[in-house]
Amino acid sequence: MKVITGIKKMQLWNKGVRKKGETIGFVPTMGYLHQGHLSLMRRAKKENDRLVVSIFVNPTQFGPGEDFKRYPRNFKRDQRLSRACGADVIFHPQAKKMYPPDFKTYVEVGKLGERLCGRSRPGHFRGVTTIVNKLFNIVQPDTAYFGQKDAQQAIIISRMAQDLNLPLKIKVLPIVREKDGLAMSSRNTYLSADARKNAIILYKSLQTAVGMIQSGYNSPREIIFKMREMINSKPGAKIDYIKIVDARTLKEVKRLEGRLLIAVAVYFNKTRLIDNKVVQSYKRKKNGLYRRR
Repeated sequence: MKVITGIKKMQLWNKGVRKKGETIGFVPTMGYLHQGHLSLMRRAKKENDRLVVSIFVNPTQFGPGEDFKRYPRNFKRDQRLSRACGADVIFHPQAKKMYPPDFKTYVEVGKLGERLCGRSRPGHFRGVTTIVNKLFNIVQPDTAYFGQKDAQQAIIISRMAQDLNLPLKIKVLPIVREKDGLAMSSRNTYLSADARKNAIILYKSLQTAVGMIQSGYNSPREIIFKMREMINSKPGAKIDYIKIVDARTLKEVKRLEGRLLIAVAVYFNKTRLIDNKVVQSYKRKKNGLYRRR
């Protein structure tokens, strides 16, 4: 496994791979790898000749007062885990090389980046799309792999790739969870023992919401009220948002129809966690059968 820090060296490496007719699978990360990242890496390795993992804590997606400086980092551990998953290269660039002093170009995705997390983190998705587009241009993968936990990010990147005619596939893989249901995240390390225990309520509230939809509830307001009630019962929990939106456009829905994304963001003390569930809403017929709305 190679560690490449230079942009031109990374581009030269992928040119050599192309000459051999080999495919490149790419997993972009900010490091401090967990099983969610590793599941993406294993899938990418299985489906491609070569696996590239990027480890770069991207400063442009952090807002003022956010946790850029204290974001967990452990590059030696990341190297060990990447090697165990069969990575051929870790691309580990410096911020000053990715964003030189005269850097002026950013990628925007309009309303998609202003909804859900974009409301409370203005500019976040501009930073995400810009760095991911830069990484795509440097690594030149055939397929890039993302996790469903960051559902809005995955939707936005897929749309960016489509709109900009990027020559690659985007694959979004299921959320990897702890045994008790908590979605794996690098930020879980911030949680105190009590907060970690209470954070399970995110998954439980999402399960409850899915159950309500499947049992015939058609009012987003009723479901969100129940989720809010469950989450607020936990000490230290502060809700950023609970939304039920169209899984393609991220627009809030008034009636539960079609493919839906139930998304939640909650602070446990100073740690902000997100989670989501995708559900297909069905309508009950008079004969007791169901059909898609």
